[in-house]
Amino acid sequence: MVPRSGAASLQGSSDVTAINFDFTVLERFLRYVTIDTQSDPHSESCPSTEKQKDLGALLAQELRELGLADAHLDQQGYVYATIPATTAKQNVPVICFCAHMDTSPDCSGAGVKPQVWKDYQGGDIVLPGDSSQVIRRAEHPALSNQIGHDIVTGDGTTLLGADNKAGVAEIMDAARFLLAHPEIKHGTLKILFTPDEEIGRGVDKVDLAKLGADFAYTMDGESAGHIEDETFSADSALITIEGVSAHPGFAKGKIEHAIKIAAAIIERLPKTGCSPETTEGREGFLHPIGITGTLEKASVSFIVRDFTEAGLKDKETLLQSIVEEVMLDYPRSRARIEIQPQYRNMKQVLDRHPELVENAREAIRRAGLTPVTAAIRGGTDGARLSFMGLPCPNVFAGEHAFHSRLEWVSRQDMEKAVETIVHLATIFEEQA
Repeated sequence: MVPRSGAASLQGSSDVTAINFDFTVLERFLRYVTIDTQSDPHSESCPSTEKQKDLGALLAQELRELGLADAHLDQQGYVYATIPATTAKQNVPVICFCAHMDTSPDCSGAGVKPQVWKDYQGGDIVLPGDSSQVIRRAEHPALSNQIGHDIVTGDGTTLLGADNKAGVAEIMDAARFLLAHPEIKHGTLKILFTPDEEIGRGVDKVDLAKLGADFAYTMDGESAGHIEDETFSADSALITIEGVSAHPGFAKGKIEHAIKIAAAIIERLPKTGCSPETTEGREGFLHPIGITGTLEKASVSFIVRDFTEAGLKDKETLLQSIVEEVMLDYPRSRARIEIQPQYRNMKQVLDRHPELVENAREAIRRAGLTPVTAAIRGGTDGARLSFMGLPCPNVFAGEHAFHSRLEWVSRQDMEKAVETIVHLATIFEEQA
């Protein structure tokens, strides 16, 4: 595949005033998405699936072939590498670029057949592997900004894997480009590829001391030009119900059915205003994600999301009150709720480092885009990294329709993400 080129200016660079970017990001992306890296929330291992290491090993090999001798895949499935500084300045912060290798358990990632729709001119995209899967322009308004772009999709039988192999490919291409252009001045840069982000365990085993970065950026956002400095705060909730069993033939007045109690709890959840399907913007939700049980014992698992700690607590209090009300009808049964923190809104940390967001905005401008600062209705590795001592905003990767067979990404948006990474590296050097 022939790399695509485009002129771009490295404004402010001490040695380079203009440079022609060349790209291999599409070629890399098409290669990476064919490797099945789906994570598994039911696995206790790290990574949760060994097949994630297949991509990790390939990335480490490609990084070594680029000349990064320290590039390696560790036993837990993390890929680390270092791009040496090209500046003589000693006080340039060490910046890490991070993406996750796994794909969502919500949709198959095996046998991905990427499709490239060149020079998109509008209209719906009917996916060839399953004609019932249609990316409708009316339902995907971001397509309106993609006229003339090359759109990459799956074939309709699997997800595509742009979340987050677009980010992986962008970081890899930026690394290749910077190593090919040592005249571009930047400080030491770190690369981190993580497993298991989709199941909330993406940084459980990361070695921050080995990484040795001062700040980081995850490349895991949606529309081109977006920089995200805010996420949900997140908890999980597990309701365990102990009912009363008896032989069904002699059960009158005796059985208190644990599965029916669980169903009654779910039925009493708010019908509007507190569920993913009825909320948007800065509204949070209570979301049941699993139910298991027998007559005697059942459990219901939830995720709880809000942008504020107070909102999170309100939803957990609501859930507790629902359980207590339901249990009044089952006096001989018991129910308990266990709340586990998952991650917190990274804005609490990033507000103490405003230069990280402003530098990203400037890098986006230098890439020829209009920066948009937004909040994520979800989480990223960056949220947890921020609270682990590595402040980490989220930068666009061009991903759309995550976790579904309608997932898509634009080649041109991925190329703009590569440019943004390069500009970010130079901006920190300029400011030192």
